[in-house]
Amino acid sequence: MTLSRLSLRNARRQAGDYLIYFVTVVMVCAMLYAFNCLVFSTEIHRLSGLLDNMILMIVLASIAVVFVIGWLVSYTTGFMLSRRSRELGTYLLIGLENKEVARLFFLENLSVGGVALLLGILLGNLVYQALRAILLTMFSAPYTFRYDFSLKSIGLTLLYFAVIYLFALLRSRKRIRKMKIYDLIYFERQNESEMVKKSRNRRLLFAASVVLGVTGTCLLVMADNLLIGVTGAGCIIFFICGFFTSFSSGVPAFFERKPERKYRAQNLMIFRTLTSKLATMGIVMAAVSLLFTATLLTEGAGMVFNGIFQGRLERNAFDLLFVSDQESHTDLCRKNMTEQFPLTAYRQYSLYPGGDDSIIDYMIETAGYQRYGFDHDFNECAMMTFSDYAALRDMLGLPEAELRPDRYIIHCMPYLEEPLRQWKEAILLDGKALLPGGIYTEQFAQNILNGNGHQFLLVVPDAYCAGRQPIRYCLAAMTEHSITSEQYEALQLSLEERAADGVHTHVNGRDLLYSKAANISDTAAWSAMSVFPLFYLALTLAMTAATVLTVQQLSEARHYHFQFELLRKLGMDPREMRRALFRQLAIYYLMPVIPPVLIAVPFILDLCSGTEKGTLVGMNSPAVILAVSLGLFFLVYLVYTVVAYIGMKKNVLPE
Repeated sequence: MTLSRLSLRNARRQAGDYLIYFVTVVMVCAMLYAFNCLVFSTEIHRLSGLLDNMILMIVLASIAVVFVIGWLVSYTTGFMLSRRSRELGTYLLIGLENKEVARLFFLENLSVGGVALLLGILLGNLVYQALRAILLTMFSAPYTFRYDFSLKSIGLTLLYFAVIYLFALLRSRKRIRKMKIYDLIYFERQNESEMVKKSRNRRLLFAASVVLGVTGTCLLVMADNLLIGVTGAGCIIFFICGFFTSFSSGVPAFFERKPERKYRAQNLMIFRTLTSKLATMGIVMAAVSLLFTATLLTEGAGMVFNGIFQGRLERNAFDLLFVSDQESHTDLCRKNMTEQFPLTAYRQYSLYPGGDDSIIDYMIETAGYQRYGFDHDFNECAMMTFSDYAALRDMLGLPEAELRPDRYIIHCMPYLEEPLRQWKEAILLDGKALLPGGIYTEQFAQNILNGNGHQFLLVVPDAYCAGRQPIRYCLAAMTEHSITSEQYEALQLSLEERAADGVHTHVNGRDLLYSKAANISDTAAWSAMSVFPLFYLALTLAMTAATVLTVQQLSEARHYHFQFELLRKLGMDPREMRRALFRQLAIYYLMPVIPPVLIAVPFILDLCSGTEKGTLVGMNSPAVILAVSLGLFFLVYLVYTVVAYIGMKKNVLPE
């Protein structure tokens, strides 16, 4: 048999023995190719100029993916080398030279990688179509299925895979060429000792790692600058490494102090499993746990960003809203709007100072209301006449509101409704007291800068605003058709004093123009720019870590089979054997997950709390974001766990 044919035969066998690894590499290749297609797609670039930033984010995420998958391939090839060392040593015994054995190992792994690359590109086109459909839907653009290939994307994917595979395989090849027959044959039997031998040192390391874990999580949660964040991340890394090093080394000491527990139920076999590869267990568990931590933090950040953008998607209830501190500018905007667009309705109105901050103080104390330092610039405690309010509600198709002459209405963001229902204080206007009336919470352009009040608005009878100097002049309009970004930009250019970017921070004397269509486009762009790369990276990290655990477990199937066969001959019940196998896998798969969850939960909740009040609500509330983040992670993890259990149950338990 020639060396090439032997390589192909071994490659087929390797793909079968390490199927979960092969599938993971195919999936990662598919994602690399799909996101590369987004990078080179002119169709996607035309959707929004902001998507140019998404391209940069995808490239950075892909570079991180290359490093992570490079580590996976390097780890797995090294693991294969240790498992096949006796076979490779036998090749040397029958007359092959080291360089030929090294070439054999190199070619068979390269063949597996080549097939994974080919399948990944084929599957990646389908993944790209899914990503393309999501993006086009976000921008309300038509989608048609189109199965085509991008040569630039294929070339970049080839480059990534060359970096991933050649580094790992050349390293293994160099290692084999230096090894002797004895080294290869007994490579798998090398003894491993405890990483921390003294019991006192284990306890000190364990205690120190726990303290640093708590400290690092607190620093990461409270970080208000880069230095504190980096320090917190460093503490967490030391915690995870120290925790698993001291934990795995401390298992023998625990059973030595309590020998009766060693022989309880299936503990003896589980004890033997935990102590057979102590050094490897600590290192692998720490690496996997770090990857899981990065997965949950990345995924959680992506969910929070998505919630922020979705929460702001409907912040402008009107198709067009113009805000100025000069009435003449509002008149000019109305003239330009009516000339450029077919309007179904519009209303020119003013906002007035409320003059009473007691309601703001109440909301700060009871509802977490966030007050800014520029009261009237942000329309705090702004007032509107009831006639304007009724007309605007009619424009939006909202039910009619009622207002008695001695009452005032509060229109607020939903999160303020409950505390404001407890507000029973009157407000004084022109020496007369107005009592609280109804409370309304529909979308009313209130959580945008200089909209209809900052988070809330007071609506009073018209007579109480007569003679008052407005703080803002506004124009709200509904268009017959959704305006395009080109039309929106043309309207901006037609104004004498226009906002530089249309939707961002206020500068005194500058007019602001808001467009629902432009807001939807910008929100879609920002969501794609942040959420897509973060989820791409998170999925890769999760699959990589889960693959390492699963490959290591499945590779031990033959060894475990002999153990369970012996237990069967000694009289152990099959049900007890299944229970022992389940407990063994449960411990193995739960250990590296616990620290990441304990770190990620406070981090995600703190990230949610830092957003503007009223943004993360409903399906984007902090509880939902946390549940979905953990749910998605455990869903992916469960797939690998079930595959490992089924494979182990099939190959380990005697029939």
